[in-house]
This record gives sequence, structure tokens and C-alpha cells, in this order.
Amino acid sequence: MVMAAQTPVVGDVEIFGTHKLSNERIMRALGVKPGEPLPPSKSKLEEALVAVEGVARASVEAVCCDAGKAILYVGIEERGAGGFQLRDQPQGDLQLPEEVVQAYHDFTLALAEAARNGDAHEDIKLGHSLMDNIACNVIQRRFVGFADLHLEALKAVLRESEDEEQRAVAAYVLGYAPRKADVVNDLQQALRDPDPDVRANALRALKPIAILAQKDPDRGIRVETTWFVEMLNSTVLKDRLEGVRTLLTLTESGLSGATYTHLYERGLRPLEEMAHWRHLEYVLPAYLLLGRMAGVGDPELEQAWASGDREKKLHEIEQKLKVKK
Repeated sequence: MVMAAQTPVVGDVEIFGTHKLSNERIMRALGVKPGEPLPPSKSKLEEALVAVEGVARASVEAVCCDAGKAILYVGIEERGAGGFQLRDQPQGDLQLPEEVVQAYHDFTLALAEAARNGDAHEDIKLGHSLMDNIACNVIQRRFVGFADLHLEALKAVLRESEDEEQRAVAAYVLGYAPRKADVVNDLQQALRDPDPDVRANALRALKPIAILAQKDPDRGIRVETTWFVEMLNSTVLKDRLEGVRTLLTLTESGLSGATYTHLYERGLRPLEEMAHWRHLEYVLPAYLLLGRMAGVGDPELEQAWASGDREKKLHEIEQKLKVKK
């Protein structure tokens, strides 16, 4: 839950993932309305939602702030809805070498400092991030050596360790493996990890690898879009946002038939939900991806966006997609 120095009030509430259940029922269970103070406990809100008959899973995230007010995102998975399927929690006691974990912790501190100073530019042409920031760059280059030296240990920890932090570190560092094809399957499986931070790091590692695979097909790297599409059905806001952003990047040169079919069957409804949200930063990727699915060019989509005709263009897109069905 994102909190400011002074507790903000709730501005908008965005409910997503509901099909049979009414949003009014979810709002009653949530127990908080726009204009009221943001509740301090994320877990209690989620417990109240899961107690609603028909709710299998729920996630609440507050994003601060829009005009001084928090936006509350409420993700719901209804029972029997076939949502984003996660793998079981691993039970192993495997641990990474301490030098790898310490380097990752040092990197997160350096990255936060770089972001505060507006120095977060990165180069991903090698299939992994190398930042301009010197402190970050030095540690990232160490990750390349770690990924080569400890490749099997990193894979085993990501697959088997019960420790979420260990798995998250392993997912990030595996992205620096010199031979990207060696780690693609491991990272794709990690997109279904039960912990959202592990999923986020696996996706951060996979995205530049997928871009490299597109630009240099002779490398023989194959990254499937399957789990990026499936992430659109998650109750977790971060999963949805990162999934759609990655898909947007991977479809810049067009949608393959298989990706379009999977998006239409499993991603259409969540994309339409996201494209009608009110926080424009989160809306744009879904809006653009829907437009591509409907065969509308990016320049036309961007012109409608800039002129304030987003909702009108979305209506046209949704009608086109209904016809394509």
C-alpha cells in the first residue's frame, strides 16, 4: 500500500476482474468510498473481499496520488473464472551465495539513488540492462559473471527455494546469463511464481531478452508471449501493467496469428477494463494494444489520444473487434 507522509483520501476506486459479481457488492465489502481516508491495512481489505461469496482471490493496491488523492485498484478473481494460474509455493531450503545476494541489495540501493537523481537510463541491446549510472553499471557487470559462474544454482533457487527474496534475486540475476537461450524457460516459468516480486523480476529479465530475440533471430532465442497474456488476468495491478507494457513492446512490428488469437481469447476483456481506467499513465498501453488488435495504426491512435478523443476511438476499436470475432 503506497502511503504519503499524511494519509491521503481515496479519490477513485477501480475494480477489475468482476464478471458475475456486481461492483456495488465489492464496494460494500471494501468498506471505503471516494473521499474517505485511505485505510492503513491492505491485508484486512483483501481479507474482507475474499470473504465475499464467489470471490476466489483479491488484491488491493493504492497508487498515490492524483490531485492529492489516492487511486485504489481492486483486483478480483471470481470462483471458476479461470484467472491467472500460479504455481505452488516451493518448499526447498536452497540459498544463493552471499556475494550474489549482497550485490543485488547494493544494486537496489544504487538504483533508487539513480532514480532520485534522474539518472536511470539503461541500454538493453545485449539482452540485459546496463545503466549509464556508474554505481549501477559496475554491479550489473558483476551480475554477468555471477550468472555465468552460478548458473545452475540460480536456476535451482528460482525453481525450488521457499524464500521469496532468494527467488527474486535469482530471477533478476539470471537475466544476465551470457547465453540467453539457457535461461528463457526458467524465467518464463517464474512468471507463474506465487510471489509478485519474483514475477516482476522474472519479467524485467525476460523483456530485454525477448527484444533481443526479435532483433537477432539467428541467436535461436524463443520467448513465448503466452504468460505475458495470462498476466493480464491477474488480480495484482503490477502483473497487469507489466504484462501489457511488455506485449506492447513485443508487438511493435505486428501481431502474429497465435498472439492475436491468445490475446482475443484471454486478454480482450482485461485490456478493455484497463483502457477505460481514469489514470491515464496506466490506460495508454492497453489502449494502444487494443488498437493494434483492431488493425488501427499507432499514429491514428496517438492522434485520437492527443485530441482528447480516447473514449470515442475506444468505442470504434471495440466495435471492430466484435466484428473480427
